[in-house]
Amino acid sequence: MEKSPTGIGRRVVLKAGIAAAALQPLARVQAQVPEKKKVAIAVGGKSLFYYLPLTIAEQLGYFKAEGLEVEISDFAGGSKALQALVGGSADVVSGAYEHTISLQAKGQYIREFVLQGRAPQIVLVVNTKALPNFKSIADLKGRKVGVTAPGSSTNIMANFVLAKAGLKPSDITVVGVGAGAGAVAAFQSGQIDAMSNLDPVISTLERGGNARIVIDTRKLKDTEAVYGGPMPAGCLYTRQEFIDQNPITVQALANAMVRALKWLQAAGPSDIVKVVPESYLLGDRALYLDAWSRVREAISPDGMLNDKGPATALSMLKQFEKDLEGKSIDLGRTYTNEFVKKANQKYPKV
Repeated sequence: MEKSPTGIGRRVVLKAGIAAAALQPLARVQAQVPEKKKVAIAVGGKSLFYYLPLTIAEQLGYFKAEGLEVEISDFAGGSKALQALVGGSADVVSGAYEHTISLQAKGQYIREFVLQGRAPQIVLVVNTKALPNFKSIADLKGRKVGVTAPGSSTNIMANFVLAKAGLKPSDITVVGVGAGAGAVAAFQSGQIDAMSNLDPVISTLERGGNARIVIDTRKLKDTEAVYGGPMPAGCLYTRQEFIDQNPITVQALANAMVRALKWLQAAGPSDIVKVVPESYLLGDRALYLDAWSRVREAISPDGMLNDKGPATALSMLKQFEKDLEGKSIDLGRTYTNEFVKKANQKYPKV
């Protein structure tokens, strides 16, 4: 049996152990091993084009290539995904940027670290059967308006449009209808009088013939006309503490997403339908591809958030968010492009 080290020998062993422990963080950084390999991501309406980069990164194995095991939970809308983050069941959210501002007003700091969409892609449509003589947003007063989920980005956009028309959020009845076939059914059956939703749901309704587009933010030009400036949309965001504790993990997530964005810039329509799950097509491949052509320019080419975008989002929210009254928001703490810059260096092209 070996003798335990004593005296000077024990001190040497102890010092060696301390040195090895001190070198572990450095070795991890050098090897770029994620601090947290298993990451839970919450999303609200995964089949929407709004979140297509997330699906591409997942389906093409880009997260795995970065050493991550990602579990994606799909909720009815972005507000539900946000609740998962706040409640602790999700590490990261694939959701709307404006939630970073709303949460800061409540004393909680979450930060965007990779942008998926540079335009919201949200469209407000009215049901011509319910509102055959629709003339203006004021006609929505007292009506049922469908959104993916109450408090989601689709609800926020509806509130903003109402505010511009002199109406309050309480002047309509908000109905959560999801982001898929259920939303289409709710509209076509007359359960709602209007709806704020995204593609491919909107294109499906247009083909049905009884949907009239009132507000459309699928194009950059139209988005700036509605909001008065560039409006950041879908992104990955998380708690500031998570970023501080897991910078390599966050970088790995950004790498995978930027790689997906670059793939989308080069991909043809047929490439996309081969990658996304069949259920995303809502039973009509041709319609899905047509919808993609309408929203393609809304997808971020590189994951960078335009520095003018946060101010646009804050101005929009102030139109109706009571929580923002009298509050000073530090927009610099709602986003960062640092991880995306490094990701673009790693993946300058597909």
